[in-house]
Amino acid sequence: RYLAQAVDPADHAAVLAARPELVDGVVITDESSHARAREALAEAALLPRSAVAVGTASALLAPPTGRVDTGVFLVPPNPAMHDEQAADGERQALRERAARRDEEIRALAARLTADRTLAARLTAWRAGCPAGRLAELAAAATAAAEAADLAVDQQHEAAVRRAEAQEAAAEAAALRDRRQQEAEHARRRSDALAGLAGRLRERARWQTRVRELTEEAAEAQQRAATLLDRARAADEDRRTAQRSADDNRRTARALRAERAEIAGASDDDTPDEDAEHTPSTSSLPALREAYRSASRLYEKVGVGADLRAEQARAEGDESAARAELDRLTNKVRTRAGQLLESAEGADGPSRQAAAARAEELVQLLETRASAASERLGRLRGEVERLAPADGQAHTELPEDQVPADAEEAQRLLRAANTELAARAEALETARTRHEEALRAHRAADEATAASEETAAQLRDLLRDPPPGEEPAAGEPDAYPGTPAEARTAAAEARRSLRGCAADLHAADVAVREACDVLVRHANSTRYEQVRTPARQQIRELPASALPEHAAAWAEAFAPRLRVLTDELAQLERNRDSIVDRLRGLVESATATLRSAQRLSRLPEGLGEWSGQEFLRIRFEEPDQATLTERLGEVIDEATRAAVRKNGDLRRDGMSLLLRGVHAALQPRGVSVEILKPDAVLRAERVSVGQMGDVFSGGQLLTAAIALYCTMAALRSNDRGRDRHRHAGTLFLDNPIGRANATYLLELQRAVADALGVQLIYTTGLFDTTALAEFPLVIRLRNDADLRAGLKYISVEEHLRPG
Repeated sequence: RYLAQAVDPADHAAVLAARPELVDGVVITDESSHARAREALAEAALLPRSAVAVGTASALLAPPTGRVDTGVFLVPPNPAMHDEQAADGERQALRERAARRDEEIRALAARLTADRTLAARLTAWRAGCPAGRLAELAAAATAAAEAADLAVDQQHEAAVRRAEAQEAAAEAAALRDRRQQEAEHARRRSDALAGLAGRLRERARWQTRVRELTEEAAEAQQRAATLLDRARAADEDRRTAQRSADDNRRTARALRAERAEIAGASDDDTPDEDAEHTPSTSSLPALREAYRSASRLYEKVGVGADLRAEQARAEGDESAARAELDRLTNKVRTRAGQLLESAEGADGPSRQAAAARAEELVQLLETRASAASERLGRLRGEVERLAPADGQAHTELPEDQVPADAEEAQRLLRAANTELAARAEALETARTRHEEALRAHRAADEATAASEETAAQLRDLLRDPPPGEEPAAGEPDAYPGTPAEARTAAAEARRSLRGCAADLHAADVAVREACDVLVRHANSTRYEQVRTPARQQIRELPASALPEHAAAWAEAFAPRLRVLTDELAQLERNRDSIVDRLRGLVESATATLRSAQRLSRLPEGLGEWSGQEFLRIRFEEPDQATLTERLGEVIDEATRAAVRKNGDLRRDGMSLLLRGVHAALQPRGVSVEILKPDAVLRAERVSVGQMGDVFSGGQLLTAAIALYCTMAALRSNDRGRDRHRHAGTLFLDNPIGRANATYLLELQRAVADALGVQLIYTTGLFDTTALAEFPLVIRLRNDADLRAGLKYISVEEHLRPG
């Protein structure tokens, strides 16, 4: 950019050829402004992208010489225009200069406002106080001061009278409130006593009814416990029968299916009347054994030696089995035959289930037998404990109270217990009255003794002094008022003394508690590293001597307290900054979870899955105050772990972020649900914790591929390429071995295409149904160079659908 008014246009080329640095520069037309221009540019601190040459027109037209000062100087380029670090430093410096300039402007504005206010006040004062006005104002001020003094005296007298009136009014109001409270309390007590008297009249009947109801409730509970045990036993029997029925039905289904598979077996399951009289050669076990024998014979018909060896082994096994069978008793063999002919002995699983049920039944019967035996022993022990030591009964009963059966005995026992409770209640009432009478007697004795002591004191006080004896100079003067006023004053003095004594006792207790707290702090293990003399003195001095040194210790600890307070404030500021930074990272992490759910939206054309989000991530975001508090606890825990010597808590960035997210989303945490892949693509969601139990192998692989595609799309979105179709490539190692269903392959490719992920499948299986779903199949083969000892993978052919 040239200011070339002083240079002839014809000389531009010559000037540029002589001074190529002036491609970008400034020409000063006034030579006397050269020095001032240099100063102005130095103070301006410009930020040019490149070097700018500045010089006068004569210096530019003059031939170049070897002198240093030629009238041309350069404004150096600022590195902040091309260096990011320098730009950050320059921006920081500019912000600091701008902040200082703002502070100066605010200070100058405040001073200017104060000056203007002062000038306005001076102008108003000059207008209101012309020459000669001071004497009048002084006289008026003197008169006003006298009037003010008089008014202050009057106000003081009025305030004294008002305080006296207020005290009298307060005393009267307090007396009125006390009287009203006493009257209200009296009314409440009267009502309460009337209600209590009514309830006391009904107390005996209620207590009798309560005892009867308690006994009935105990009996009902006992009967309920017995019935509950029976119900549990019946329920257990029902469950056993149901399990047995289920096993029988399962066995029947298995036998029908097996019979249908056996060649030559009848398909009619209905029993035949003639079958009862025919041999059981067409039964299912016989058919099964015949089928197995025929199959083995068919397989081994061409090998004679093997067949003979198999026959020899079979005969040996048959001999061993027959010998073992002969060792059993006839009863055992008969029962075993019956069980084998039943539905429970049809096959191996049925026999195992029947054996398990028998074991459970044996355990149940043993449990019931042991419970019954235990109850029988307990009842026998109770009978032995309650049996009379000698004779047939504990006491003789009247004829009308001898029970005829157990129910009548229980009824008579309840009546006896009721009468016993009534007598016990009467005895307790008599004892209570006796104790009240004893307390009244002791109170009367104490009142009598106090009255006698008071009478003796009054007799001593009323005793006249001997004639001619003068009272001592140090004795108190007689009370000038009446005896009633003297008693009132004495009572007030005693109340004041008791109040002062109570305050003194409370103060002593507070001082002792403070001393105990101080000693506990000094002896705490937290301060074992503190070696100050004050701590040693606190630990060694007795508790009674600690208050004497409290002032000196407080004065000595004051500077240290200020230093510690400043350090704690600085630590708190640092903690707040760390918490703010962690809060930003946690909020970014929760936003990432939201983005993952949003980016997992599936394309159209997938039935019920169309437009659905493959992932559903649900959590509750706390408010800012709760989030700050929880993250502060995380930081504090990490700090405590760092202080401990044997702490194993990790403190790297990712661990802190994970703990922060976990604490922020408490107490419910994160709930993640995923769509379950099936043949009809129903919109059924399953928790990620149940995938291993609900999903099959192919469904697990499909869900894993969909999750990977979602994470790849999320990474692409975080990098600012949310509109870029290609989010990555995923190589799969033989997925067709686990997920070869057509709907799973279609779902994998649809999700990957929607999220911009390229899937490349590798497999060694030639499943034409699965491979037909891909647009291109490249078959590879292994080649070997025997001379060089190298191995290669070569493309054999390209296959396309159709």
